[in-house]
Amino acid sequence: MNTTELHARREKLAREFQAILPAESVLYQTEDLRVYECDALSAYRRLPLLAVLPDTIDQVQQVMRLCRRLSLPVVARGAGTGLSAGALPDTQGVLLGLAKFDRILEIDANKRIARVQPGVRNLAISEAVSDLGLYYAPDPSSQIACTIGGNVAENSGGVHCLKYGLTVHNIQQLQVVTIDGDLLTIGGPGPDTPGYDLLALFTGSEGLLGVIVEVTVKLLPKPESARLLLAAFDQVEKAGNAVAAIIASGIVPAGLEMMDQMAIRAAEDFVHAGYPRDAAAILLCELDGTEAEVDAHLETVRRVLTEAGATGLRCAESAEQRRRMWQGRKAAFPAVGRISPDYYCMDGTIPRRCLPEVLREIARLSSEYGLPVANVFHAGDGNLHPLILYDANKPGELERTEEMGGRILELCVSVGGTITGEHGVGLEKINQMCVQFNAAELAQFHAVKSAFDPDGLLNPGKAIPELHRCAELGAMHVHQGRLPFPGLERF
Repeated sequence: MNTTELHARREKLAREFQAILPAESVLYQTEDLRVYECDALSAYRRLPLLAVLPDTIDQVQQVMRLCRRLSLPVVARGAGTGLSAGALPDTQGVLLGLAKFDRILEIDANKRIARVQPGVRNLAISEAVSDLGLYYAPDPSSQIACTIGGNVAENSGGVHCLKYGLTVHNIQQLQVVTIDGDLLTIGGPGPDTPGYDLLALFTGSEGLLGVIVEVTVKLLPKPESARLLLAAFDQVEKAGNAVAAIIASGIVPAGLEMMDQMAIRAAEDFVHAGYPRDAAAILLCELDGTEAEVDAHLETVRRVLTEAGATGLRCAESAEQRRRMWQGRKAAFPAVGRISPDYYCMDGTIPRRCLPEVLREIARLSSEYGLPVANVFHAGDGNLHPLILYDANKPGELERTEEMGGRILELCVSVGGTITGEHGVGLEKINQMCVQFNAAELAQFHAVKSAFDPDGLLNPGKAIPELHRCAELGAMHVHQGRLPFPGLERF
């Protein structure tokens, strides 16, 4: 299709959608569509046929019915902060933007819940209920910008997910529009509902089953006390062993984060968080609860870290110092972006006991590929975020980076872990799904999707690979868990 034909098709479709939406809510000019060509994983880019920006549930329903009638693929998009190309548009479909759904509908302090629209920023929920002594626990590093709808779609975590869980553990009810335009209520007002647990099914479904238009989140009371301890180590392996030792002591910290030297120095230069620049690795361990509980646990953790080989321990002495120390961790991704033209953020999860082994292998892969790696991760639950530094302007370097990233994900699977912890599969990790799951398991995933989306119009080509794709790559049960490491599909 040439440019003239493409524009004519876009204009024709725009008229169809302008019959159900205000004209300004239908975008079809190329310059207007550019802002939707990728999410935060910018290595993958493509334009939708058009974008629509509804601001009522009824409009979403009408959009979905029209897309079903016209057999148009639909990709829902929140703030675009995703890191797996999950919101990458379909070139033959509609980009459904939910930015206008940005209102907090209800706060019930007695029930400790809030009803919010999917375009509400994660941090805005805690800000809105702070005066009530409440907060929303999941806190992704992008919480200042990411939206709750996207958090549900990806089952996002954050630095405090070790103790308080992922998004799935902190929501109670969803309002979802199906591809047929029906409005479903998933979950309910109580802690449990009869029938299948569809709330868990939709959380992390990456837009493949329906479009989320309302979320009821659980609120928690602010803890009486919270203390943050920073431990420095002269070897990354010692820090990894210390993580397992803390959990083995019977203490579950509110947060337990790890950064290696490259990440430490980048964050310190960017935020001036007070990190020791000469440390090979640091752990940030936050303990919360009653004053007495925190004091007792703090002493135990100090002892455990000392025995594990910590070369230095420092406890935040004020709320401001604690905030700054956490700011360094949460700003690690943009901080690394200041020292490299590009970086590729991986997201895999492993058993905690395997941290030293996996970190050694990542270092070996870094040397093999000649690509530096900054490690930043949720150490307490084994959720790794290796940041592979590269320069996309150098021919072939992105492809080598993708290949190395695929090997890191396979490494996670080989030690009993998974290819994602909180960023989703999207398009980025779809090849590695062939390593994580066998053909029978993938067939069941497709059956579940088909029950909600029989024509495969919702976010097609994402999260669940077609079986022929796995066969072409060489599935795990055929090649003993080893892929030939082709570069991920790019557009």
